[in-house]
Amino acid sequence: VQLQASGGGSVQAGGSLRLSCTASGRTLSSYAVAWFRQVPGKEREFLARINQGGRLTYYADSAKARCTISRDNAKNTVFLHMNSLKPEDTAAYYCAADIWDYRDDYKLPDKYDYWGQGTLVTVSS
Repeated sequence: VQLQASGGGSVQAGGSLRLSCTASGRTLSSYAVAWFRQVPGKEREFLARINQGGRLTYYADSAKARCTISRDNAKNTVFLHMNSLKPEDTAAYYCAADIWDYRDDYKLPDKYDYWGQGTLVTVSS
């Protein structure tokens, strides 16, 4: 499956963005999907994950209050809505797909089988 992340851009602090992860080549409903972010020189950081059916979601503590992950399997797309953005949210945001619907180590990037190319989010103060 090929993943395409989009929706990034420049926004002022306090603003909101909705990122999209769209799949091609295979239906995204066959995968659990997560969002990560990364800034240069730092490790990729887990933000949120949603299971295949969309009923189970998991969040990093840092993302819980300001992020919502959702999916529309009919549109083959997973979303990450972020609000109250801060300058420290500036990063490249990646979506990733996991063939396993349930796992305990879901925060680890190397457990994901497919990655999108990333979309850049820049938050200015």
